[in-house]
Amino acid sequence: MDATTEVDNPNPREKANIFSIIFFVYTLPIFKKGVKKDFEAEDLYNTLESDRSSDLGSTLERNWIKQKSKPNNKKPKLLHAVWNTYWIEYLRLGILVFLTDIVLRVSQPYVLGLLLDYYNPQSSTSKEQALGYAGLIVAFNAFSSFIRNQFSINAKHVGMRARVAASSLIYRKALKLSNVALGKNSVGKIVNLLSNDVNRFDMAPQLIHQLWVGPLTAIAVMYIIFRDIGMSCMAGIVTIILMSPLQAYIGRLSAKYRRKTALKTDERIRLMDEVITGIQVIKMYAWEKPFAKLIALARKAEINIIKRGQYVRGIFMAFNMFNNRFALFATLATMVFQEQAITASRVYVYMSYYQILANTLAGSFVNSITQYAELMVSINRMQDFLESEEHQQPRLLSRGLSSDGSKDMVVLKDVTAVYDESSSEPALKNINIRMGSDFLLGVMGPVGSGKSSLLQTLLGETSIIQGGLTINGTISYASQEPWIFSATIRQNILFGSPFDQKRYDRVIRVCELQKDINQFADRDFTVIGENGANLSGGQKARVNLARAIYKEADIYLLDDPLSAVDIMVSKVLYEDCIQGFLSGKTRILVTHQVHYLNTADHVIVLNGGNIEIEGTYSELVKSENPLTVHLTEEENEIIKRQLSISEASVDGDERKTSVKNTPPTVNGKIKDVSKQMQEKTSKGTIEGSLLWKYFRSGLSVFEMMFLVALLGTAQGAASLNDWYMSFWTNAEEARTLNLTNSTLNSEYPTTIWSSNTYLILYSGILAVCLITTMLRSILYYKFIMTCAEKMHGALYRGVTSTYMSFFDQNPSGRILNRFSKDIGTVDEGLPAMLFMSTRTLLGMVGHLALVLYVNPYTLIIVAILTLIFSFVRHIYLRSSNNIKRLEGRMKSPVFNHLTATLQGLTTIRAYKAETILKAEFDRHQDRHSSSWFMFISANTAFGFSLDLICLMFIGSITFSLILLGEYFKLTGGDVGLAINQATALTSNIQFLVLFSANISNQLMSVERVLEYRELKPELQPEKPLDPGKTWPKEGNISIENLVMKYEEDGPQVLKDITVHIKPKEKIGIVGRTGAGKSSLIASIFRLTAVEGKIQIDNVNTKDITLEQLRSKVSIIPQDPILFSGTLRYNLDPFDEYSDEVLYRAINEVELRDPNNIINRLENRVMVRGSNYSVGQRQLICLARAIIRNNKILVLDEATANVDPQTDVLIQKTIRDKFSDCTVLTVAHRLNTIIDSDKILVLSNGEVQEFNHPYLLLKNEQSAFRKMVEEAGQTTLKLFEDTSGSNYQRSLDSVKI
Repeated sequence: MDATTEVDNPNPREKANIFSIIFFVYTLPIFKKGVKKDFEAEDLYNTLESDRSSDLGSTLERNWIKQKSKPNNKKPKLLHAVWNTYWIEYLRLGILVFLTDIVLRVSQPYVLGLLLDYYNPQSSTSKEQALGYAGLIVAFNAFSSFIRNQFSINAKHVGMRARVAASSLIYRKALKLSNVALGKNSVGKIVNLLSNDVNRFDMAPQLIHQLWVGPLTAIAVMYIIFRDIGMSCMAGIVTIILMSPLQAYIGRLSAKYRRKTALKTDERIRLMDEVITGIQVIKMYAWEKPFAKLIALARKAEINIIKRGQYVRGIFMAFNMFNNRFALFATLATMVFQEQAITASRVYVYMSYYQILANTLAGSFVNSITQYAELMVSINRMQDFLESEEHQQPRLLSRGLSSDGSKDMVVLKDVTAVYDESSSEPALKNINIRMGSDFLLGVMGPVGSGKSSLLQTLLGETSIIQGGLTINGTISYASQEPWIFSATIRQNILFGSPFDQKRYDRVIRVCELQKDINQFADRDFTVIGENGANLSGGQKARVNLARAIYKEADIYLLDDPLSAVDIMVSKVLYEDCIQGFLSGKTRILVTHQVHYLNTADHVIVLNGGNIEIEGTYSELVKSENPLTVHLTEEENEIIKRQLSISEASVDGDERKTSVKNTPPTVNGKIKDVSKQMQEKTSKGTIEGSLLWKYFRSGLSVFEMMFLVALLGTAQGAASLNDWYMSFWTNAEEARTLNLTNSTLNSEYPTTIWSSNTYLILYSGILAVCLITTMLRSILYYKFIMTCAEKMHGALYRGVTSTYMSFFDQNPSGRILNRFSKDIGTVDEGLPAMLFMSTRTLLGMVGHLALVLYVNPYTLIIVAILTLIFSFVRHIYLRSSNNIKRLEGRMKSPVFNHLTATLQGLTTIRAYKAETILKAEFDRHQDRHSSSWFMFISANTAFGFSLDLICLMFIGSITFSLILLGEYFKLTGGDVGLAINQATALTSNIQFLVLFSANISNQLMSVERVLEYRELKPELQPEKPLDPGKTWPKEGNISIENLVMKYEEDGPQVLKDITVHIKPKEKIGIVGRTGAGKSSLIASIFRLTAVEGKIQIDNVNTKDITLEQLRSKVSIIPQDPILFSGTLRYNLDPFDEYSDEVLYRAINEVELRDPNNIINRLENRVMVRGSNYSVGQRQLICLARAIIRNNKILVLDEATANVDPQTDVLIQKTIRDKFSDCTVLTVAHRLNTIIDSDKILVLSNGEVQEFNHPYLLLKNEQSAFRKMVEEAGQTTLKLFEDTSGSNYQRSLDSVKI
């Protein structure tokens, strides 16, 4: 399925030495290349051997199978399977966390206390010892930096591997889903699993260890504080411990909302998948508004849950900021009441320890609980999916011999089958069939009779609840709805089978594909777009058939392969392919072209899931069963029958009525669109600041200013709190030294209040800090969610309002990627990162102010530091943004592959191609893994470089305070404040640069969303004309000088078309492939930009809105599309008509089943109408046209997928219901339009002929006559007689 070329580019990490790994030297080639150019797919490095998706998926799958094989029916646990796969890697990470969080982190405040004791006048610490302590602080920071960054890269790497393994496991499960499970697990849900749920694994290794490190760190810290001040510390410790249950509860709330959010996101993406898949129908029916309303409701439900989750997260962050300050307050209050000395060495050591305690026990620990809970939500969702019902191989009877001694190839004995075992209505009932080799079984029957269900049963897609099945041999299958995937024509036909030139050439010939292939510049190496975007309906059907017969098999199941082609092509396919190429094979042919069954060995007629009658062709001909009356018709009689009922006869074309399925042509050659199918980079598509556009999408300038002011106020309160702590500490130290106002040194406060006064002031500042922090968190997320909501709405409008050519060039998986992964980032990832960045930025300003308050000369170091940071950030972002864009592009093929697989699941399983599909999915994952590993390597290397710079800054500050402390007359409180704030400052600068880089990367999602928001919309008039509710009254169509291009700089597809169609005229439109038939219909619906004039009842369609135009022109498309919901919603999404009107239309098209279930308005329609047969879906589309009752009707092969009886019904309904309408029929079956009032013959985008068919047939130079002559002289004579009679009647009516 993959048309891309692998590039060998050795990964520098693969052979990196220990020095290169520790100092991230192996990332230098990434930065060198990133500075010089934009990264493209060919720049990706080979995936590391340890990261291969196939190996990772297989390992996790083995462990999952072990879980499912537990004794005593114990419930399997996906979490245990993941743990059993990666426990060694997690153990290594645990060792690194232990070293950084317990050994180094807990030791630093203790050494800081020893250093600050040097400033106590009563201390015996020498300057040399103080310098030694300063050196230890710098050394601890250095070791922490090296270990922390190694932990970071390894944790991200392990998280990536777990995600890749889980994704592979989900895909492998998708290949095994039963039809029932597939109905319960929509494409949207599975896409959400792969886009959002599995991403939880990325963060898990970085947070999971805090579940055990947090309590151990807390115990160590509590012991150290208790040893120093005894029971006084308990107040602070108890405060933090009491906060922990509250934060744990908040964590559980967050997990609860995460679970609800996932369900709402599933629903939204499922709806978006349907919208994207059915966008052609939505546009032509002018159904954008009801679907926009449906999506808006789903989005509102989703965003409401996300808001609650974000509020919870904001409150959690507020407590996190407040926790350590409140604990310190409680401890100092206790010390005041117990009259213990408050000194700088104690205050700042306690402050550091409480910071550690708050960050671990009430911060990281609780956050890990939250993340773990959210991870478990995702794991449980994945596990539920993995435990879905699987497709089972058919239950086989023992092998046997037929009565003449030959081997039976297919035997069904008393088979009763259902799709869902909970269903009361079987799909098949008591079916008995026996077939040997070299046997052709014909299967016929009315719409919904069980024909496709019979083939599905042989493929194992239904459950046999009674009877048994014998299959001796391999199976090949051609589905009723052609499954075409995005790859070359040759790859679509071979589908993993080895290439045999002789067999391949013969298959091309008997499937009538040679002429079609010759039209492509790259012949059979031309890349076909998703769902065959650049193929016609007939071409897709023949490629689908070619794939089936190219495969060497014993049994061929062919589900209505002749419907989408004209009579002459269908005759060749039947005689040369089915009866010729496949002679000697066992064949089951489901067909509505029943006149071919005279050469079948046996024919069965299904009705209501039963075999109503069966026998040889001659036996059925003699029967009086009404279902067999058309068996005796020859081709000419079929034509006569269709002509006799088709005064409003209509239809066809080998191509769909849409731009989507009309290939652009250049000099008569169909243009290869393989380059258009590749996703382009979003770089440069959006001008200006992405961050500004993100905020302005939902906020006014005033709201933005208010938010900034609130954020600044909260940070001001926090900084005031920290400054006040230094002020109070100096006062308490002065009180301890018994210094009077007259002898007090300048470095101490000149006025000393009582301790209670300081405590009261401190409590007031703390209360303000809490209130402003809470308000900041809640209002921030309230405002920012408005931006997310508006951006999704703009994205939806941008996608649904653009031209159809956009959907030709962009597979549905690529578009869904914007609505899933990118919107997920906009909803949750970016707001959280922006909040932390803003808080960090303001915190940095506060810390800087306090450091400068102690030592103004620090500003010089800060300025130098800022310049260095800016330079490093610039180098990093040049590479990082490009890598992030590339990573987003590499994710799209994963979704494309998944959606294509789910659409062709039955075909894939019939061909036993699961292994091929798994291998290709793994290749897509490997490409994404390569880009992701490049990203996390560059990201961690960037963080490591910032650590080194910060290390130099902390060292210079610490040593300068000791060496110059006497000169500046610094107290212990000042030094403690300076070191504490300098450490926080460098940490904040580092985090700010890191966060800003991450924001810049996450803004790539905003860029990708905005790119689609800015798609060129379909042209609407500036001042629309109101044609009135009764327009059009007549149905007159006037086309003058019509010119159409698919691309602005592309060739003309329609060239100066001028045609005038009178009211109530029936017009047949014919022409060779690529003549412009579908382009003409697309122009009428304004599915693409056109030049010239199209008037309907003297109203230029350019002067009215698209909704006004499209709602007044009905169409019955070749591919009937249904949407999930009720039958009523599919008939009347605007709720404009009464039940009586809808039921009348349903009855007129005779949509029914034995139990009258499918024709109930409240009946549930599954995704893509999967619980209705193709013929039943066609009847629903006909009912839509009847309900709309417009004066203009366009038909596109409306009877291709129905049986002769239903064909008669549809033609009769069209004749009766649309006799007063103007009918345009795009046709490749000429018999359907021979009785038209006029025939429009198109060639190379130009009008070749336009006249009554009789006059055209009488002209021996006529292109239309030559088309008819290809069907034979008998057909020509019949057409002349029929058209002549019609022509004479028209003349007589004019005379009257």
